[in-house]
Amino acid sequence: MTALLFGILTLLLVGPVPEALTRAEWPIRAPRAAMTLWQAIALAAVLSAFSCGLAIAANLLAPGSDGTPTTHPLHEIERLGLPLWCLYIGIFALTLLVGARLFFTVIRVGVRTRARRANHRQLIDILDNCDRSDHSHPLFARDIRMLGVQQPLAYCLPGLRQRVVLSEGVVARLSRDELIAVIAHERAHLRARHDLVLEAFIALHEAFPRFVRSQSALGAVMLLVEALADDQAVRATGPTTLGRALVACADATAPRGAMAVGGPTTLARVQRLRHDRPTRLLAASAYTVAVTILVVPTLAVAIPWLTEISRLLTAQS
Repeated sequence: MTALLFGILTLLLVGPVPEALTRAEWPIRAPRAAMTLWQAIALAAVLSAFSCGLAIAANLLAPGSDGTPTTHPLHEIERLGLPLWCLYIGIFALTLLVGARLFFTVIRVGVRTRARRANHRQLIDILDNCDRSDHSHPLFARDIRMLGVQQPLAYCLPGLRQRVVLSEGVVARLSRDELIAVIAHERAHLRARHDLVLEAFIALHEAFPRFVRSQSALGAVMLLVEALADDQAVRATGPTTLGRALVACADATAPRGAMAVGGPTTLARVQRLRHDRPTRLLAASAYTVAVTILVVPTLAVAIPWLTEISRLLTAQS
């Protein structure tokens, strides 16, 4: 029964729950609280999946008083019946597969992304065409790189050597204040390390099978990341200035591994700037739900293990 409950909870947290959250309208009004809720759902899904596997392993290998298995997995066929035993083995194998895919995907995404960024960073440092003669100009900063192309480009490269990359085409479109807004937006991504947040969700998205995961969850998280950076830019320049800058950079592009100020989320973000700020009750409710979703599976895993460890220590003493 424990394995069944954890299995159902995992499927809900990977598929229907994220899908429902992507259709909700409130997350864009409270991006920080919504991002916390998304992270809680993702972590709880992983915990529930492994909890399901541990519960099945406990059924297949019944422990004795000293904690060592007293039965062989094949011997449990008589007690459980062949259909149920096969179901247990299948779910347990799927849990191991998800864990292995998650571990592999985290490493693969991290290594691949950092290698791509390093190569691109070297290239833009060579092609930098930024005039830093005017110390009062926003482009004078050390982390700014400007490319001599008319194609609209505005993005940032996270990492140890961070870069904000602009093109002459984008700079020609923007006023001084709008340029400050764009740079503030990209620097907000760099300070908050939004790239690490996205990498974690990409790894989780690829780890679970396609038939159970939400297809629109990753896009919803990307929108929230952009909204969080917009909030920092608003503090620097104001919503009207940022809105004009977003419209001007709507067609700006970025290479893979970078985060662009424009893109398909521009319209939703511009409309958001005209809405009222979220109420504290909305944010508090989201934080409460996030804590609940995360704590319940964690306690369900931790309490049995702590009880078993306590029992073993008591038996040895």
